[in-house]
Amino acid sequence: MIVDCAIYREGKRSEGPRDFSDALDEARSARGFVWIGLHEPSADEFDLVAQEFALHPLAVEDALKAHQRPKLEVYDDSLFVVLKPVVYEPRSDTVSSGEIMIFLGDSFAVTVRHGEGAPLAAVRDRLERETDLLGEGATSVLYAVADAVVDHYLEVATELQTDLEELEAEVFTPDGGGSRNTASRIYNFKRQILEFRRATGPLALPMTRLAGVGTFGAGVPFVEDGARPFFRDVHDHLTRVNESVEGLDRLVSDILSAHLAQMSVRQNDDMRKISAWAAMAAVPTMIAGIYGMNFEHMPELRWEWSYPVVIVVMAVLEVLLYRLFKRRGWL
Repeated sequence: MIVDCAIYREGKRSEGPRDFSDALDEARSARGFVWIGLHEPSADEFDLVAQEFALHPLAVEDALKAHQRPKLEVYDDSLFVVLKPVVYEPRSDTVSSGEIMIFLGDSFAVTVRHGEGAPLAAVRDRLERETDLLGEGATSVLYAVADAVVDHYLEVATELQTDLEELEAEVFTPDGGGSRNTASRIYNFKRQILEFRRATGPLALPMTRLAGVGTFGAGVPFVEDGARPFFRDVHDHLTRVNESVEGLDRLVSDILSAHLAQMSVRQNDDMRKISAWAAMAAVPTMIAGIYGMNFEHMPELRWEWSYPVVIVVMAVLEVLLYRLFKRRGWL
């Protein structure tokens, strides 16, 4: 559905007409721009927008179907940018992502949002309060949305870092994270980081192009040169996020390896204990087995002290074996 439609002139808002073509003509004549916000539009709703603003059919198809990677594509009459805002749910420790598509062209900006996360009303309110930034034109919409999305990445990275520290403390407790659910929690946490990385990693190249840095820093059409410092700020924040995600991923892998190593050591300890107890049980079993054989002429069979002596010998051997295994750490 169409969430909002307004014309901005010199940083000030005025309600746009119902006809998008009239809104675009009015914005161009006033040297302003029109900003249309849509949330999960139907094909019929978006066809009207696409026709009025001459949006490329491939970009329109991507905007309707969603499930796109973060990217930046340049067409003849517009710029198409895909962002993936993420939402962190602390109760379930899960990361989910939505999608925001931005069409930027001559005196217009069209935003298409999929999913319930990252509503753009707050972004629009912020821009309408910062009239100087809004006066930069439609480029300010792209910057404000990208800045809001990347800043929220930083918040999610902090939340994940906190959860990772809790998980790390659990694994390295004296019992070594002996819970059966520890390995599944570590694996689930790694899946959340992977979901987060799918949103942040591919966005690095588009932000590099918009910021005008590096090999791909050539000018991008429909983006004002004066906006590059703002995009460089977003690019720096995104770099911090990607470095944080890389660090989280490495730490989770190390924690999983440490947990598996602890489980292996614990199993070896259990096997040594079992082996020690089995060896201790084997000695009296052997002696009792010998004296339990049905020989006609058994040595010491008629000796009065044979039974207590055999019991004492077995007890002494058991004590010696126990002290030996205890000294070696097997018990």
